[in-house]
Amino acid sequence: MMWFDKQDQRCLFGDLRTESHYLKDRGNLRHLEIHPDIRLDFTALPFADDSFNLVVFDPPHLVRAGKKSWLAKKYGQLTQDWRDDLRKGFAECFRVLKPNGVLIFKWNEDQIKVPQILALTPNQPLFGHPTGRHGKTHWFTFMKEAT
Repeated sequence: MMWFDKQDQRCLFGDLRTESHYLKDRGNLRHLEIHPDIRLDFTALPFADDSFNLVVFDPPHLVRAGKKSWLAKKYGQLTQDWRDDLRKGFAECFRVLKPNGVLIFKWNEDQIKVPQILALTPNQPLFGHPTGRHGKTHWFTFMKEAT
């Protein structure tokens, strides 16, 4: 996962899942634990409006994955209603952000290209950057308008 220190009190890690898996990775057995601070659905965040200065939105990016896929176990899987889900997720992120708050959005475009995803929010990113071996993972920075 992306956290440097999962115990940092400034961070609140939320996920729908609470799971543990052993995954085979390049011949080695790896233990994956998903134990969020709070279980939540990103389409209906349990927080008041204008609650956070910073939100990181790292939703599942897979629509197609096998039943035993380690990628699906690690990153989660989107439903067939992924467009509506992600549209709601973006709206929720901006709802809970304070004015001038920052949204960091991570997306891997292996199955769904970035333009399709960015079309799901009326907000435009300030900047972004592709990363990863093949440049398919993108990080975007948005800022909520002041009211």
